[in-house]
Amino acid sequence: MYQLEISHIAHRQIRKLPAPTQERINKAIAGLSENPRPHGTRKLTMREGYRVRVGNYRILYKVDDEARMVTIYRVMSREDVYRF
Repeated sequence: MYQLEISHIAHRQIRKLPAPTQERINKAIAGLSENPRPHGTRKLTMREGYRVRVGNYRILYKVDDEARMVTIYRVMSREDVYRF
């Protein structure tokens, strides 16, 4: 089981989403503690980490296997997530 850490920025981005979307995002994040690389996960090419798709939103995160830690650093719509 991996420990989850959500950055302040990601937490703020989740709070701005509609309630049904928040529930789906939170469920996907909780699943990352059991399996940090679920089916459908993609390794990012331009930066370190992974992304998982939840509808039109993307969760960007890093995995530290030695410390058994998953750090979520962005949750945004697919149009905006890669622009920062």
